[in-house]
Amino acid sequence: MSHRACIAIDGPVAAGKSTIARIVADRLGYTYIDSGAMYRALAWAAQREGITREDVAAAVALANALDIRLLPQPGGGNRVMVDGMDVTDQIRTQGIGQLASQLSEIAAVRQRMVALQQGIARAGGVVMEGRDIQTVVLPEAEVKVFLTASAEERARRRHLELVERGFNAEYDDVLAEIKLRDERDSKREHSPLKAAPDAVLVNSDGLSIEEVVERALAIVERRQG
Repeated sequence: MSHRACIAIDGPVAAGKSTIARIVADRLGYTYIDSGAMYRALAWAAQREGITREDVAAAVALANALDIRLLPQPGGGNRVMVDGMDVTDQIRTQGIGQLASQLSEIAAVRQRMVALQQGIARAGGVVMEGRDIQTVVLPEAEVKVFLTASAEERARRRHLELVERGFNAEYDDVLAEIKLRDERDSKREHSPLKAAPDAVLVNSDGLSIEEVVERALAIVERRQG
């Protein structure tokens, strides 16, 4: 592909965005960007400082002060750095995910993160995934995919992921958390989760990872054609 496009993949929590985006980026020779990791990095720092969703001024100040970087890794994926500290593993807990979702509701926090994400994507050749990439961060992206799955299927995947990582998680708790995140992300005032009018919807229920990747790559090929 001669033109290095911007590819935006959005969708609800645990829809498989990270896995699919990493593989698509690797197949195309693009840079993968996990935008959600940036909010998790902020949540990790906020938790360390004792800052909650109610501490709006402190949360905004922290977002503006932190040096958050995503370092591409061979074979896909990012190492997540906060002020030079590698927090890649620490940010993947359920608690951090909940706080990240809460902090993302703050308009000034999102403005800071969006500016960082747009700066990363400016040169093109990126596959960026998140919840508002198509509609807010990269509205001019040449390729937009909205990846989804049922809440039950997403809970099954997330529960399995947590158990494999050694976390003590119950399926019912994970399902409840996913439904809560869906409601919060889709109903928040600023940058709610929704498919862009020109996005292609891909429902991954019953599909293998490779089948979803092939569908995404086919969408890229059509849009680039």
